[in-house]
Amino acid sequence: MSQRATTTYPTGDPGAVDRFVVAVDVVLLSVVDGKLRTVLVRRGEEPFSGDWALPGVAVRSGEALEDAAARALADKARLNETFLEQLYTFGIPDRDPRSRAISVSYYALVPELALRAALDESSELVLAVIDHDGIHHPDGRELAPAFDHARILATAVERIRGKLDYSSVGFELLPRRFPLRELQAIHETILGQPLNKDSFRRRMITSGRVRATGVREVDTPYRPAELYEFAPPGESTQANETETR
Repeated sequence: MSQRATTTYPTGDPGAVDRFVVAVDVVLLSVVDGKLRTVLVRRGEEPFSGDWALPGVAVRSGEALEDAAARALADKARLNETFLEQLYTFGIPDRDPRSRAISVSYYALVPELALRAALDESSELVLAVIDHDGIHHPDGRELAPAFDHARILATAVERIRGKLDYSSVGFELLPRRFPLRELQAIHETILGQPLNKDSFRRRMITSGRVRATGVREVDTPYRPAELYEFAPPGESTQANETETR
């Protein structure tokens, strides 16, 4: 006969187990004016009143984590229907001075035009710059986000850097059709280093992750470049097979 598993509490009293709050914090990332940016919200209450923090909310009873993340973006940053992906769970005991709080973090990727329209020059939001020196206000002042949000931000940046070469991360920050130079600029900004133009172009095309549209740019000071679009896995292979028949 199998033995039923039992839960052992440190004190032997189930009531002594700590109560905690589950929150969702969202790292919203974009490339604006050639710089990697994130949206921070000015806190209007303690703790850290007046400081900047990631958009976040406490998860409601019966609410799915993904719905809470979407609510945080809609309520705090006025953004809807945004690419969201779960990042990591942060649970250091003293991360919130009010009580034990577990943060399930997400990251969201938003193209520049959509982000500018959503921000609408709100004084309660700031489009902070992320670079090798830390996090800065657009006026150059260094920012120290509330709670452990600097750590959450760093984790998100590390994650998207690691996913650039095999996922749709870079494409989420572009319009549906784009010249390859814009895709390269996105990669360079996220990685924080320049890339060889010919090598990058060759790698993108041979990977099958982009496909030519046959359309060229208009109203550009440059020589009109051909526009490309993201090719989801499998679609580019099928298209190439059809063309060779």
